[in-house]
Formats: sequence, structure tokens, C-alpha cells
Amino acid sequence: MIEQTNYTEDNIRSLDWKEHIRMRPGMYIGKLGDGSSPDDGIYILLKEVLDNSIDEYVMGAGKTIEISIQGNKVIVRDYGRGIPLGKVVDVVSKMNTGGKYDSRAFKKSVGLNGVGTKAVNALSVYFRVESTRDGKSASAEFHQGNLTNQEMLEDTSRRKGTKVSFVPDDTIFKNYKFRSEYVEKMLRNYVYLNPGLTIVFNGEKFYSENGLKDLLGDNTNESDLAYPIIHLRGDDIEVALTHSKTQYSEEYHSFVNGQNTTQGGTHLAAFREALVKTLREFFGKNYDASDVRKSVVSAISIKVMEPVFESQTKTKLGSTDMGGDLPTVRTYVNDFLKTHLDNYLHKNPETADKIQRKILQAERERKELSGIRKLAKDRAKKANLHNKKLRDCRIHFGDTKNERNLETTIFITEGDSASGSITKSRDVNTQAVFSLKGKPLNCYGLTKKIVYENEEFNLLQAALNIEESLEDLRYNNIVIATDADVDGMHIRLLLITFFLQFFPEVIKEGHLYILQTPLFRVRNKKETIYCYSDEERHYAIDKLKPKPEITRFKGLGEISPDEFRHFIGEDIRLDPVMLDKDKSIEELLEFYMGKNTPTRQEFIINNLKVELDVLEEK
Repeated sequence: MIEQTNYTEDNIRSLDWKEHIRMRPGMYIGKLGDGSSPDDGIYILLKEVLDNSIDEYVMGAGKTIEISIQGNKVIVRDYGRGIPLGKVVDVVSKMNTGGKYDSRAFKKSVGLNGVGTKAVNALSVYFRVESTRDGKSASAEFHQGNLTNQEMLEDTSRRKGTKVSFVPDDTIFKNYKFRSEYVEKMLRNYVYLNPGLTIVFNGEKFYSENGLKDLLGDNTNESDLAYPIIHLRGDDIEVALTHSKTQYSEEYHSFVNGQNTTQGGTHLAAFREALVKTLREFFGKNYDASDVRKSVVSAISIKVMEPVFESQTKTKLGSTDMGGDLPTVRTYVNDFLKTHLDNYLHKNPETADKIQRKILQAERERKELSGIRKLAKDRAKKANLHNKKLRDCRIHFGDTKNERNLETTIFITEGDSASGSITKSRDVNTQAVFSLKGKPLNCYGLTKKIVYENEEFNLLQAALNIEESLEDLRYNNIVIATDADVDGMHIRLLLITFFLQFFPEVIKEGHLYILQTPLFRVRNKKETIYCYSDEERHYAIDKLKPKPEITRFKGLGEISPDEFRHFIGEDIRLDPVMLDKDKSIEELLEFYMGKNTPTRQEFIINNLKVELDVLEEK
């Protein structure tokens, strides 16, 4: 018998703005996270504040933005016009309040919905806004969206502009910390998109003169460029593109009104289509689209009137029109490339010749691999991918209608015991498990052919859906989960080599992580502490006196599913795999996986000595 529940007026609640944001933060900032991923909530909070300062620069007010992050406290100071003093409280605490609804002032702004800084305010334990203009200043302080203090100063000598300080709420963002690498990448994108703007972050200056050309130049080793970067600019569009000599897949950086649309959208789809169409027409050949785009490295930025995004975090453009009297996004991008790229290639025949060689090379390689690819796909089907190797999740990255897309994770594990523990412990909605069989092949120096010939690589590529580009990547987070022993470290290194060799954009775009699992369990009858290092173990022993029970975990399979649930749930610890911006991928692979044995041996010995010295001190 089904129990009847009363449904009366008492069941109806009206939440005020801050309650709703705090109860449903994902609706406003995407996933929460702890700062280990570039799309975690704390970076969205920073971005929301920064977007307002950027809009001031775009409007011609304030050429410098200063940012400080010390511990958990963030301070953003611009020298724009300053918020009208009588509205300082309203613009950060009243929903649907802001200056961007006036299209005369902000025709092509990102933050059009009046939500951004309100979300930052509601999700912070400390939030302060201060505005200075016309020789006067007004400030307001909040706690979790509640006003705690308000001041008005007359005759101040401070420079005009706005200063926002906030500390994210650690009851919402658990165990979080800001990673300077992610902040710096965000700031570089801002200056690439706004040439002439200076951003100072903790004393380091970020500046760009050449826009998207600098973006590609800074992210690609010059020796890897098949030809000089093509840089094209229009009134509401900017494009930079080249081809990589060594990279196999496509790499795109896309932006709308200064927002990094990491999931692309209508503008990126239009660009990929227009690039193929323009080059086909220029060369007078009906080249296969995949051959034209293979190894392309490019960036596109457009400005759209009142853009429509597919989520509050603005990672995918949904607008089909440019706005005003302009045509559709697709037509606008196509017409721009047809005119400007075609003109460029006619004026630079040497570059055009190198592009055609890249296309012909891709065509030859595709035809050579066609038979192998077909066999590889047949093998993937016969291997019963979705039941044997891959235990899938219910939500896929490509499903743009689901608000939890950014939470999708795939764990790459070694052996049945480890994959079994994770499978039983995971969130079946968002977490998938891929089980490796033995150690992967060292693929350094090998061609893409090996990805199809090697069963493990072929099935992993199919599971991730990254054969040609990241556009249809099925999981936002790719997590290597191996034992914390020599064999586990070796497997980890071999997998990283696989991604660096064939899919470096997976790492460049911040999708690859290492799962940290505890090395020790220290417990007594009242409390259990999991320790990830010797230092944490000593602390736990001191805390749980006298003589607690100490367990050393040798492998993931030794951790019971009930315990594992802690380590891949809210308290998950992920270390992002990041590239050293001062070294090329080829240099990294050559050093760690190549045949430079004496040099690498010296490196290992020196670093091992440092580790032993540290242990002796302990």
C-alpha cells in the first residue's frame, strides 16, 4: 500500500535569492569541486567578478586589473568607472539587477543575466565590494549573502574603479585551494582577447599585443608549426590557425564575447565547416573533411549581441544569430573565412602549398589506416566494450541537456580487483570505470597506427570518443587510478605517454588527472584517519594515542568498496596532469621515455638522493 502524503499550502516555499543559490549552486556555477579542475566552482566565482572588470575595459574605462589570491582570499581591483554609489548593495545582492540590461552600454557583454556577482556573494563567507567615483566611495560587506556592514565616504583620494574581495564558503567548496596554473591560464585568455589590457596577478604581469596569434604561439612550440600562424581579424571576429607537424587530432580554442567556450557551440561548428569549405574551394579539390582538419591548431573569437549559452557557466554557445542586422553565426563565420582566408592564401602561396601538403599527407595516412580502423572497430564491438572493458555511467559528456555534464568522470584502472572496488563504490550516474589488462605499450615514437592495432589503446580511444577531436569527449575528467607502487607508477607513466603522443589536447585542456588514494589507515575504537603521506601518518598516530592500529595499503584492490566510497566521492583527491609551458611535448617524451639512459639515470639518482635526505630528516 502506497503511503499518502499531504499536499497543502504548507508544502509551498519561496526561497529568497541567496537561499536558492546556496541550495542549488550547480544551477549558477556548474560543478563545485575543490580547485583541482579548471572548471571547478571557485574559478567560476573569480571569473564572474573578472567579467565585470573586463567589460569596463571593453567600454574604454581602465586599462589595468589587479588580482591577489592569498590563501583562500581573492581580491580583484579594476580602474573602470566604478559602480554607481547608490547601487553598490543592489548590484551584488538583488537578482536581475545590473547595468548590462541597457544594451546601449553593454552591447556585447558576457554577463547579461544579472546573476554573476550575486552568486559569488551568496557562496562566500566573506564578500566585500567597494566602488569609487566622482571623489566619493561606497562599500558593503556580506556573509553568505547577508549584509553585515555598509559605509559611504566623502571626498576620497582613491582612484576610481571597483574592488571586490571574497572568500569562498568552505562548507560548500570542500577542502578547496586555488591553483595558480589554472588562474594564470584564465588570465592569459583574457589578455589574448583584449590586446592592450594589463592584468597583474600576485605581482606577475600578463599582457598581449597580438591577440589570438599570441595564444597559439604561447601554447605551441615553434618547431612544431607546419607553417607560420595565420592571423585574421574582422569587426566581430578573430581567427588564428596553423597545423601541427606532430599532433594527430584537432585542437580548438573558442571564445564568445571574451568567454572561453570550452564546449564549443554554434560558432565553433561553423568555423570547422567553413575551414573545410574554404580550403576545398581554394585548392579546387573535394578533400575529405577529416583530412583538411587533421592536426589543425586554431582559435576563434566572435562577438555576439546578447548571446544565448546552453548553461549558466557559459561553456557552449547556443545562439544561431549574431544579433542586430548581422546574419546567422554560420553565415557570418563562413563569409569571413571565404573572403579573408582565401585572400591570405592567394597572397602567401608558400603557406598554401604547406597546407595542401598536410592535407595530402593526412589523406595518405587515412587510406593506409582505413582497413585497420575498420578491423579495430569490429574488434571493439566483439569485445563487448560497454560490458567487458567499460562500466559506463548514465550521463555522457555530449548530452548538453544535463546539468551534471561537468561532473562526468572515467577511472582508468589496472586489474580486476581495483576496477571491482571502484565499480562497487562509484556514483553510477556520473562515474565510469575502464579496466586495463596488464601494462600498456610504451608508444613513444610510434605512429597513430598503433592505436588501432593495440587492443587496449583502441578500446580506450573508443571509450573516450576522441579519435578526431575533443568535441565529443564523453567524460570531462579522465582519472588514472593505479596502485601507489613501482608497477602502478609505471602504468601511470605509460598512460600519460599515450595521451602526450596521440592526444595532447586532453592534457592541455585540463582533462587528465591522477587519483590520490591513502597509503595508510590509522584507527582506534573511536576514530579512523586515512593518511596520504608519512607526514599525515605521524600526525594521526600522535592524535590517536595510545598505539592505534596502522594498516599500509599496497594496492587499490585491498581497499574495501565501503572505504573506497570516501576516496572517489566528495573527498576525492585529484592531482591534475599539467604541461610545463617551458618544454615542448617532444622534449618531455624524449627525456622520460626515449633512449637518453645516462641523462635520465642521473636525474633519477639525484632525485632519489633528495627523497632519502627528506626521509632521514623525518
